[in-house]
Amino acid sequence: MLERTAEKYLNNWYRKNHRKPLVLRGARQVGKSTLVRHFAKKNGLVLNEVNLEQNLYLNNLFKTLDMDSIIRELDALFGRNIQEPGSLLFLDEIQATPHAIQALRYFYEKKTRTCRDISRIFD
Repeated sequence: MLERTAEKYLNNWYRKNHRKPLVLRGARQVGKSTLVRHFAKKNGLVLNEVNLEQNLYLNNLFKTLDMDSIIRELDALFGRNIQEPGSLLFLDEIQATPHAIQALRYFYEKKTRTCRDISRIFD
């Protein structure tokens, strides 16, 4: 597979210390999901992929904006801790659950707050 511009962009995003959630937009059937799967495999990441069109019940969970509950439910869905280093959460077909899009900013805020709290412990 040739390295596409999109893959270079993913690499740059992944190298950042404080990554915000990334939304890949594009026409249907152009390879966005394949790109993410390939990227995870190439970088040795554990891919936690959920197709939100096939799991519409998660919209009610995302609606709560309770990040602890959302993360617990996703942990249970995958049977592992989705926050482990080397893990990548991929919410495929996110447009099917509008509240998931809104919750993305809270994923970042919770992760940032957690990192700050942990760094205080070691200061």
